Amino acid sequence: MSALSARLVQIQLVDRQRYAESSAKAYHRTEIIPAIRGMIVDRNEQPIAKSVPVSSIYVDKNHLLDPKLAAFGLAYRKASQEPGWKAASEEDRIRRIHQVRGGILSSETPDSIVKKHMALAIGELARPLGMRRDELRDKIEKSRATWFAIKKEIADDEAEKLRQTVDDNYIQGIEFENSIKRWYTNPELAVHITGFTGEVEEKTPEGKTVRTMKGRFGIESAVEEYLAGRDGRREHQRDSRGLVVPGEENSLLPPRAGLNVKLTIDLSMQAIVAEELDAGLKKYGSKKGAVIVMDPKTGEILAMASRPDFDLNHKKNLQEASFNYAIQAKYEPGSTIKIIATAAALEEGLVTPNTIINCPHVLQENRFTVTDSHSGGQLSVEQILQKSNNVGCWKLAKQLGVKRFYEYVHNFGFGERSGILLSGENPGSATVPTLPIDFSRAAYGYYIGVTPIQMATAYSVIAGGGNLVEPRIVKELIANDGTVIEHFGTKIRKRVISESTAKKMRSALHKVTLPGGTATQSCVPGYKNCGKTGTAYKFNPETKGYFKNTYIVSFAGFMPADDPAFVCYVVVDAPTTTEVSHYGGTIAAPIYSNIAKRLAAHMNLPQTEPIDDKTIVNR
Repeated sequence: MSALSARLVQIQLVDRQRYAESSAKAYHRTEIIPAIRGMIVDRNEQPIAKSVPVSSIYVDKNHLLDPKLAAFGLAYRKASQEPGWKAASEEDRIRRIHQVRGGILSSETPDSIVKKHMALAIGELARPLGMRRDELRDKIEKSRATWFAIKKEIADDEAEKLRQTVDDNYIQGIEFENSIKRWYTNPELAVHITGFTGEVEEKTPEGKTVRTMKGRFGIESAVEEYLAGRDGRREHQRDSRGLVVPGEENSLLPPRAGLNVKLTIDLSMQAIVAEELDAGLKKYGSKKGAVIVMDPKTGEILAMASRPDFDLNHKKNLQEASFNYAIQAKYEPGSTIKIIATAAALEEGLVTPNTIINCPHVLQENRFTVTDSHSGGQLSVEQILQKSNNVGCWKLAKQLGVKRFYEYVHNFGFGERSGILLSGENPGSATVPTLPIDFSRAAYGYYIGVTPIQMATAYSVIAGGGNLVEPRIVKELIANDGTVIEHFGTKIRKRVISESTAKKMRSALHKVTLPGGTATQSCVPGYKNCGKTGTAYKFNPETKGYFKNTYIVSFAGFMPADDPAFVCYVVVDAPTTTEVSHYGGTIAAPIYSNIAKRLAAHMNLPQTEPIDDKTIVNR
């Protein structure tokens, strides 16, 4: 008696809270009602990503194999076959079920009740689940878990029919978990921009594991707080006999849908860029590269493609293919960086476009030399860009001095993240050198580490009139009723050069694309075009030197020259072709040309000059 008394005291006083929580878990169920995740659409509201409500069906063996609960299913089956059932009221039907259930519990063994209930559940559910009866039975009986899925991601309408079957037949131990399946309408388009979602496991108050969708990559991750919405819940209370009873007040919390995200990209332009990039990489024997198309006045990204890529709906080879080359690759750009020294020297009034500078084949400095593959001789500032002369660019940078030169490097956006709303952006590197030789190399494209998005943004300074604009990928946040919740406008970070200098630079860069320049293969018939080529040895991080005969080639262009509608930057990593030399002008420029021709037609850009076959250079 003393021992029993002590145990009662322990239960009622010491362990009261634990037993109360255990009892609550046994009679209380919380069903998560997932919020519909917002859509992702392009600038024309073409869907890119949308959410589809789905359900998963779980077996709860604690209820499925409980004879007291299982008896309800058998009681319903028997009572529903009795005379007068169809005409009976709901209250009368419940009374009959309880009467029959009492008889079953008193006349049959627990094992018999459980077996018959199992047969009832399998008989009603196997066919709608698309399974054979023996297959479903094996899945249930052979599982060691007490809570497990028998089928996942069932369409919402099918799940509702199954749910009705379970409820109508009083089948016990079958639970439904609502969720949202993310579906990408063009799974191989704008992959690195869109990103993807993944499931995160969370615990309910009853200790049950549920899965919640979270953005893991790209826009899906960057604007997770807007897309996600808020999940709702429905609470169920069971009575002492195990039947679900109506909930108390506030037992239903409706979900709140996420906001829809409108991007700045145009899916048609994205398709053009992706097709031409793939064709170019195949033609020139490369697996890596990127193309960015940007509005130089607003900073809107109109298209952006990186390779390698993957299928958003299947997500294979993620470790390699999820690397977003357009914002994460850092490399030495080569001659595309020569706009810095040229624009800065013009802006500071040190030279004019027609200033003549002597550009020998080899320039001997104090402890180093600067060379160019071709002797330039007497070149104007414009011709230094046109011929892409290393010595001439170094002389311009030297006039500026290292401090002033690097002020322009940083003002053009190098050495820091661009601010684009995508995760994982590489800031590049633009450390002010202490050695003159490093300063000289920086003037023509080495020692500085850049990313494609930085290069597109830098060329937008010249194309857009002298301002550094922040690249934008999100245009608007929109509610389901069409209300614009937030508009992301143009953000000008700073003025880098004057409009006058920008105009002079556009004139100089136009000459680069004409006969005698390095970018003749970038021409777009009918349009006055601007651009600059870039070729650089690829850095080897293991040896801290350079790979032999391995290059990163690029081209930055924009058009029409007098009022640019877009900037297009093309970079190809380590081409292996033997058909052409490995230069920006022979590989990246032709890819740009193919893209620009199609973009001009898509954007209905009026031609700026007559088409003359003699001016079209095809090499």
